[in-house]
Amino acid sequence: MIGMALYWLCIFRVFASSVEVIVEPPMWWVGMAQPKLQLLLRGKDIGAATIQLQQYPNVKMLSQQSVANSDYLFVNLLINEGAATGQLQFKVTWPDGQESILSYALGARKKASAARKGFDNSDVIYLINPDRFANGDVSNDTQANLLEGVTPTDPDGRHGGDIAGIIQYLDYLAQLGVTQLWLTPVLENNHPKYSYHGYAITDFYQVDGRMGSNEAYRTLSLLAQKQGMGLVMDMVLNHSGSHHWWVSAPPTPDWLNPKTHLGQFSATSHARQTIQDPHASSNDKRAFSDGWFVPDMADLNQRQPLLAQYLIQNAIWWVEYADLSGIRVDTYSYSDKTFLTEWTKALLDEYPQLGIVGEEWSTNPAIASYWQQGKHNHDGYESYLPSVMDFSLQQAVIEGLQEPESWNTGLIKIYQSLANDFLYPHPEKLLVFADNHDMSRVFTSLKQDVAKTKMALGLLLTTRGIAQLYYGSEILLDNTPSDAHGVIRADFPGGFAHHTVNAFTGQGLTPAQKDMQQWLTQLLNFRKQQAVLHQGDLMHFSPQNGVYVYFRYNDDQSLMMILNNNARPLTLELSRFNERLIGYRHYQSPLQLELKGDLDKPIELSPNSFTLLQLQQ
Repeated sequence: MIGMALYWLCIFRVFASSVEVIVEPPMWWVGMAQPKLQLLLRGKDIGAATIQLQQYPNVKMLSQQSVANSDYLFVNLLINEGAATGQLQFKVTWPDGQESILSYALGARKKASAARKGFDNSDVIYLINPDRFANGDVSNDTQANLLEGVTPTDPDGRHGGDIAGIIQYLDYLAQLGVTQLWLTPVLENNHPKYSYHGYAITDFYQVDGRMGSNEAYRTLSLLAQKQGMGLVMDMVLNHSGSHHWWVSAPPTPDWLNPKTHLGQFSATSHARQTIQDPHASSNDKRAFSDGWFVPDMADLNQRQPLLAQYLIQNAIWWVEYADLSGIRVDTYSYSDKTFLTEWTKALLDEYPQLGIVGEEWSTNPAIASYWQQGKHNHDGYESYLPSVMDFSLQQAVIEGLQEPESWNTGLIKIYQSLANDFLYPHPEKLLVFADNHDMSRVFTSLKQDVAKTKMALGLLLTTRGIAQLYYGSEILLDNTPSDAHGVIRADFPGGFAHHTVNAFTGQGLTPAQKDMQQWLTQLLNFRKQQAVLHQGDLMHFSPQNGVYVYFRYNDDQSLMMILNNNARPLTLELSRFNERLIGYRHYQSPLQLELKGDLDKPIELSPNSFTLLQLQQ
């Protein structure tokens, strides 16, 4: 097998004659399900050169394709079964008659790479903003070739967190009980300001130097696996940063959607319902999918076939290179929907069990369910996306825990959201969460009420779906009084040298923070061991008197969860739930060992409480 570092250094930038030629993808693998490979070559007047592949067994050059911009050339290869690892050699003949050799590496795949297990409903995904989690390497905070340096006191500036910092605290994350790490994008964002968030990518094949390196990212994946955790990459298909090389010099005129229309900035309408609306005009649909998010994020035209293939191969490349367990797709529905089908299908053809979740920020499950694999849509659209984010349930939890109880307010909102599961072909694959990096933290939204925060997290960690936890929830991070993104994405206490509070060691945490951290660690590690919470059925009972009861059960086990949304203690009679109590006589709480009793007697509930009971025969 060719050493990864060797062909990375040799292949990413190739000098042919006196011209620097950059090749993307920077290398590839033999034995992929899709034998065709498209190479993008970028260099001065490379489009006028002639490329010939030197003889290599079971590899064939199908064509070279020039485009409007002569600084680009696309080369199409066929890598047949039986091709060996090694270096492909291309003879490049330049317009002036000079000849040079361009090398390209084919590597060996990890054993059983195609059969990798992605994230599923046995997992809890821990969402991290890397710049704000921990600074493990202060030497990379500011770099001469990147426009923005570190400004730790600016909420919208770079604070210096990096991949090395996450590696440093993998033990903490494993002990907490999470099983997957979702990092907001770590790829290069070379912008003069507000670059820390990662969603304005300027190089789709390069980790931002202030975050570390490609090798560091791959090392994180390997070390996380050793701790029982997978790595989920946050990918952006809809747009790139305005400083990306293809914005000022696109390969084709239709590579990007127009930035202006009739002299005005062509902003997206954000009207995501137009995609499903049977009455929508074509103009409204284009206004949603072809508009730009902001002036600094160039909207990509995935209808351009060369760009579409570029994005497909880029995703496959990162899964293979970094040994990913899954992908979270930013602003999923904003991309061309035909392309999205092609993109997800291509990934699942290579990795049938790969976890993929799309962000469709709609609280209307009729809109969100349109995108899930297996949905029979009214317009015949076929999606291959395994999972979508459950914004409906997130909103219902936050609102339901704060409203007074009535026939249409309070806990009934949670019940109603889950009752809409019939709209989804696979509700068990939905990503459930109390908050994320784009909204106020759960502790803030619930007005710093610790008890209700436990109710929200307890529910979302025991209901159906794949659970996601935002970094810092375990220590009650709070963005009051501001909902600005730079404040929501606060530093994790202890991750930076100037911090006096350290959540990794417990130093300086308040009693409430320590209690939450201990409680959540206990719940997460309990969840990890409970197959009934991974594959069990869900039955819930309509809330009454401010109490919501639901069960997770299979043939061998049953768990009973109770939310008391009253500010007073309550005695709960259990006869109403007899259909789920048959065969069981006793209960005990794994979170409160002193809480145990007989199922033929009422249960005493604490005010504003989440109660988890294991039923016993």
